[in-house]
Amino acid sequence: MKLFFTGQTDVGLLRSVNQDAYYIDPDGRFFIVADGMGGHAGGQEASRIATQTIQNYLQDHWYSITDSQVLLEEAFLAANEAILQDQRYHPERSDMGTTAVVAVFREKQPWCAHVGDSRLYRLRGAKLEQITEDHTLVARLMKCGEITADQARVHPLRHVLAQCLGREDLQEVDIQPFQVQPGDRLLLCSDGLTEELSDQLIASHLKSIRACEKAATALINAAKDRGGRDNITVVIVAVDGLSRGNR
Repeated sequence: MKLFFTGQTDVGLLRSVNQDAYYIDPDGRFFIVADGMGGHAGGQEASRIATQTIQNYLQDHWYSITDSQVLLEEAFLAANEAILQDQRYHPERSDMGTTAVVAVFREKQPWCAHVGDSRLYRLRGAKLEQITEDHTLVARLMKCGEITADQARVHPLRHVLAQCLGREDLQEVDIQPFQVQPGDRLLLCSDGLTEELSDQLIASHLKSIRACEKAATALINAAKDRGGRDNITVVIVAVDGLSRGNR
């Protein structure tokens, strides 16, 4: 499988600190986006800890016999415990937490894992599909048919997470395989992007701009043009190149 990839993050127009974090494995084996919360220092630290812990765990165990599903679960649980440990040492950050979404390309079968509302999308042809399902109160309401997708976008509780990393009562991490084929594009992003841009606008930018780096810049700029109320992070992976690397 041949991949091109890039990532960018922006503080946005209203925030003074960027509480998002991301990591791209130089060999294109895995990709991470995290969105912290809990005050300036807390949110920034939570996303950093989660990203670093998941990165280290995947790197250290990549060639083990552990299958990818278990590997991802262990990496997320390690990140959750690392944040809890930091909270014990720094009570002033006791309310910090973070979302996280990860995609891995291992053993010929891509897998993804997530907690919270940072998302993984796949663009195939003209169709943009959200692979992950938000862990939010409004996502649960929408799934039950109590509100529509349009209502969810403007719901006053749309930012309330049902779960995140950094909690003793963390529920099961959502982990699933997904399929890719040549021509696909993957997008990992924080909600600073999806809060400002509809899926239709995201798809339009991904379809019309082939270079990953230019597409990432265009998505961030579009989100800022529509308010940029939160930090904005995007990682784009194109499954259509000659070799792995930036493009």
